[in-house]
Amino acid sequence: MADFETVKVETDVLIVGGGMSACGAAVEAAYWAKKNGLKVTMVDKAATDRSGAVAMGLSAINQYVDLKGGKNTVKDYVDYVRNDLMGITREDLVANIARHVDSTVHLFEKWGLPIWKDEEGNYVHEGRWQVMINGESYKVVIAEAAKNALGIDNLYERVFIVEPIVVDGRCVGAAGFSVRDQKFYVFHAKTVLVGMGGAVHVFKPRSTGEGLGRAWYPPWNTGSSLYFTLRAGAEQTCQEVRFIPVRFKDGYGPVGAWFLLFKSRATNAMGGEYMVERRDELENWAPYGKVKPIPANLRNWLGMLDIMEGKGPIFMRTEEAMAKIADAYKDDPKGYKKKRKELENEAWEDFLDMTISQALLWAATDVQPEERSSEIAAAEPYFIGSHSGASGAWVSGPEDIQSDDTKGEYFWGYTNMTTVPGLFAAGDASGASSHKFSSGSHAEGRIAGKAAVKYAVENHDAPPIPDHVIENLKATMLRPLEIYEQHVQETSDVEINPEYLRPKMFMFRLQKIMDEYAGGVSSQFTTNRAQLERALELLGYLKQDADKLAAGDLHELMRCWENIQRLWQAEAHVRTILFREETRWPGYYFRADTPTMDENNWLAFANTKWHADSGEWEMIKRPVKYIFKEA
Repeated sequence: MADFETVKVETDVLIVGGGMSACGAAVEAAYWAKKNGLKVTMVDKAATDRSGAVAMGLSAINQYVDLKGGKNTVKDYVDYVRNDLMGITREDLVANIARHVDSTVHLFEKWGLPIWKDEEGNYVHEGRWQVMINGESYKVVIAEAAKNALGIDNLYERVFIVEPIVVDGRCVGAAGFSVRDQKFYVFHAKTVLVGMGGAVHVFKPRSTGEGLGRAWYPPWNTGSSLYFTLRAGAEQTCQEVRFIPVRFKDGYGPVGAWFLLFKSRATNAMGGEYMVERRDELENWAPYGKVKPIPANLRNWLGMLDIMEGKGPIFMRTEEAMAKIADAYKDDPKGYKKKRKELENEAWEDFLDMTISQALLWAATDVQPEERSSEIAAAEPYFIGSHSGASGAWVSGPEDIQSDDTKGEYFWGYTNMTTVPGLFAAGDASGASSHKFSSGSHAEGRIAGKAAVKYAVENHDAPPIPDHVIENLKATMLRPLEIYEQHVQETSDVEINPEYLRPKMFMFRLQKIMDEYAGGVSSQFTTNRAQLERALELLGYLKQDADKLAAGDLHELMRCWENIQRLWQAEAHVRTILFREETRWPGYYFRADTPTMDENNWLAFANTKWHADSGEWEMIKRPVKYIFKEA
């Protein structure tokens, strides 16, 4: 499009994204870059203050190891993550985050984040690893620190990065477009760090119609990290490990505080407690079914078995939990009344901090949590490297944590660098290092940011970007606008046209394929080889039709590319589930044709790589090697 200005930006370290990991990278990289005379630039498709997974707020920081407190060790945290992921984790990456995350949390408090304290001045915990916060402005606090470190002239907001730029096998930049102005951006850098988030709405959501955008994970996370790193040629890992959270139904409100802080039970419609009645099922998933806490996917699985047997819905017994806590004060009428009021406030605040829609839904459906139960349900699948999922790029671990057995497999020069030289990943962009959550993502961003500066110092001659590469990227990226303009007058309804496809219809087709064939909500999260192969066939047709996507404006142009990103995430997922011939994570997905866990053949990472020169996908099995696990 001739009327689009091409804006070229030269920098040394380019950070792509604006969430927790990107902000962590900005703070750390800016510090080390200043010492070495380098420039750090951050670009994000949103406004940094409210960008990323904790944009709306958060009621707890879910990773705080408390090493100085002496109650936990790095090994304790690694053990917890390994068990929850059924044995599949990169211990070096998890340990590296765990040993640095406390300092990140202390930075948050220094920057102004209110963290709950008890009468002795200690953090108030919600479970072993979580601390409670007043988190309505959590992201704003973290964003302010990042912006101050960078300098406002080095921050580009409302610029949607789409494609990586790789020259001579090295990632030297990124290209995208403004979602506000007719500008096409090309960033040239010595190194690129990706922290753009995971993916939602790849599968059909439970919420439909007017609630279509309602999800547990933010709907603007569309697989940008996977798309960018995969297209650059980076090896991916754990793309089969989607995450399915159980949340309060329809509003997606958090259940953690109810289980951990309020000690609530979840029961089926008959009053049965599935975690008790189905305990024998855990034996089928030994040794992981016997660990404490029970892995998240197995907790899901026990509840799903109740649903499949017609015992739903599942209820969180909020009224029972609140009454039980308040009963400790029953001999003191004033104390009892005060405690009940305190519990009511905490129950509502848990949502108002982070999921306001759940509080609205409670109010709209006349639910008083102290008087009646509230329904919970398994959500649709999400792709996320920072929570209980593990999908992301395969990255180098730190050298000092490696054992003699792991150094050749897990370390290749720079911490958190992908298999593409100059390309780093953190947060939801890096795989096999789950349970880092918001604080761990920020800490990993700091780790990757420091390593990226080191790479830029030691590899200072980045090859230039050829002009023809820029022009080809621009033409490809803006093509949906051109298609719409050429053909919009050919029909009486702009939504229906034989020459193009609008992004919303494209998304619905993608979601239908994934829901029905790749184990979505309507298929009870169950799939098999034949269904997965059919999914690949249909995704192939959809990929052909992606060339006909049309956009009427800049916002819709962004939607076109978001859905292309979702399509690539979907294909990576289907191919990797097909490759791993077992069921390791029932409760996330169940392969009916390989219904059991195969420790002999599949205690391994299922990795994938896309080759730009041939368009072929390579499937790779990598060994799981333990550093902290006792023999």
